[in-house]
Amino acid sequence: MWLPCRCTTKYVAASIRRGVSASFLHVLRRGRSSWNSAAFMPESAGFEGVSGRDALHDYSVSHSENFWAAVARQRLNWIRPFDAVQDCDLSQGRIKWFEGGKLNVSVNCLDRHVHTCPERVALIWERDERGSEVRYTYRELLEMTCRLGNLLRRHGVKKGDCVTIYMPTCPLAVASMLACARIGAAHNVVFAGFSSEALAERIRDAQSSTVITVNQGVRGGKITELKRTVDAAVQSCPTVRQVFVAMRTEKRVEMADRDIALEEEMLKEDVVCEPAAMDSEDVLFLLYTSGSTGKPKGLVHTQAGYLLYAALTHRYVFGYHDGDVFGCVADIGWITGHSYTVYGPLANGGTTVLFESTPVYPDPGRYWDMVERLRINQFYGAPTAIRLLIRYGDQWVKKYDRSSLTTLGSVGEPINTEAWEWYNRVVGEGRCPVVDTWWQTETGGICIAPKPSEPDAEIVPGMAMRPFFGIKPVLMDTEGKLLTSNNTSGALCMAQPWPGMARTIHNNHQRFLETYFHPYPGYFFTGDGAYRSQEGYYQITGRLDDVINVSGHRIGTAEIEDVVVSFTLFLYPYHICDAVCSDEAHLSDFILIISVTQFAKRLPKTRSGKIMRRVLRKVVDCDLEGLGDLSTLDDPAAVQEIIEGHEKVLSK
Repeated sequence: MWLPCRCTTKYVAASIRRGVSASFLHVLRRGRSSWNSAAFMPESAGFEGVSGRDALHDYSVSHSENFWAAVARQRLNWIRPFDAVQDCDLSQGRIKWFEGGKLNVSVNCLDRHVHTCPERVALIWERDERGSEVRYTYRELLEMTCRLGNLLRRHGVKKGDCVTIYMPTCPLAVASMLACARIGAAHNVVFAGFSSEALAERIRDAQSSTVITVNQGVRGGKITELKRTVDAAVQSCPTVRQVFVAMRTEKRVEMADRDIALEEEMLKEDVVCEPAAMDSEDVLFLLYTSGSTGKPKGLVHTQAGYLLYAALTHRYVFGYHDGDVFGCVADIGWITGHSYTVYGPLANGGTTVLFESTPVYPDPGRYWDMVERLRINQFYGAPTAIRLLIRYGDQWVKKYDRSSLTTLGSVGEPINTEAWEWYNRVVGEGRCPVVDTWWQTETGGICIAPKPSEPDAEIVPGMAMRPFFGIKPVLMDTEGKLLTSNNTSGALCMAQPWPGMARTIHNNHQRFLETYFHPYPGYFFTGDGAYRSQEGYYQITGRLDDVINVSGHRIGTAEIEDVVVSFTLFLYPYHICDAVCSDEAHLSDFILIISVTQFAKRLPKTRSGKIMRRVLRKVVDCDLEGLGDLSTLDDPAAVQEIIEGHEKVLSK
């Protein structure tokens, strides 16, 4: 694996203006008695009548073009300024931002920081082997990216091509993403837990001629044969001409004529790589959903809008400021890893952690040992991992110094109240705000979260709460009518576009329109249900295709699971035959009568922590032929256990 050489490298760079002064960018810390909008967000000095967070959000929605234009001009480095802020029409599914503008994403993530602080640490690679972390400065990461970009160019990868990356979370994977961005190629990062069949499907759909992988992956003390998986996949991918192979371990692997030793060839390349001038709406990457809700979709994200939104949400939701260490433990194969391990932190000139291991390897204290060693300030993880760690007891947390932590984040699914309270009380010692973030692959970045907020504003356990700047959520009823009152539930939609949203589904724009824009014309349909409290806060209730209709009322999985896991036994109720409810229907008003209950030791979950509910539905419907690809599951054996358990239930 490519390691930093720690030697002086001659670097040539054009002088670039730093977009926003670091002193202005840090989020005001908890406990401040007043809110200075201009210090919080310098651009707001030009927004008439803005004097607080709520007013700033109102302005970002009511004067959307002014808001996003000001932020884009200040926070991105442009090769050519944009002519138009947006050309969007949700009724037609048309989304275009910052047209006429040209920029390079890798320059925004690397070069401009190398110009001002070349020896600042960009990446801390928390390898699977505990205590063996490796740090990479911005200068070293730029050098690695340029060498790799030149190598790809030398082997015929050109602007507009799509490179498939099948790698674990490691610095070379980040450099591969940035090298693609530098030369104008799109990247298609495929989660390194997928089977050869799933990988092949994504390579074919992306029409990749180039694949980048490693000889072996290491996770939780176990070795995975990634090169072998790629070899099997490309047998059914006639477009693939070359496979670049990096060495994560010392084991040599069989190399075919199409295979190229990555690190060996990188050493032959120059450390300066001319960045391509990309249009704002050129494709930056494809990212295929995990298939937890059906056939995987290759969602398309573009250059300027995505990068701006990832950077802005990273800084303001988590209260990130210069000098902090940001610890997002998501795999780079998911959108969370793209936005909050790679692009958001690096665009902000931050220090970001690449976590290669698992929360329980070699013991359940792994996260908190890492927090102590790396002095992590913001920690961003999944509710599934939090619930897992609760079972091992508080001692594994309290064993380590967590005084560096300032913010705790939750991502992947709604966090239940019990897990939220443990996270806040035990991990954060009651002094760190917990931000339960709601967003999707489709949204590109966080859309609803408790922060940013007015100083000392309340945070309600288990609620995403407040829309981010430029985000206007609405609730719709079953007849497609807008629900304007509070204390109500409905389908969660977005009433206006934002720069970070996906532009299409690769090779299937019609499916994009039918999935997100046709269900509620004029709105972006998220597929999720939500409850809006009396105070106007939002709580995500789960996927609408998982909603249970009872006596005319819709009950979401998140609501049910939050109640169920509050008991000692953890159950998964999949059929409710009756209910009694009051006039104002929320879960607390229901008496649920569960006709059939199946006990399961574990549920089928992706390695990103999402429950594969479609698999549970197929088991309940006895449609085992329709289970689909299970290779993304953390442990596919869980499915067989549930199938066997269901057969026992039916036989009673």
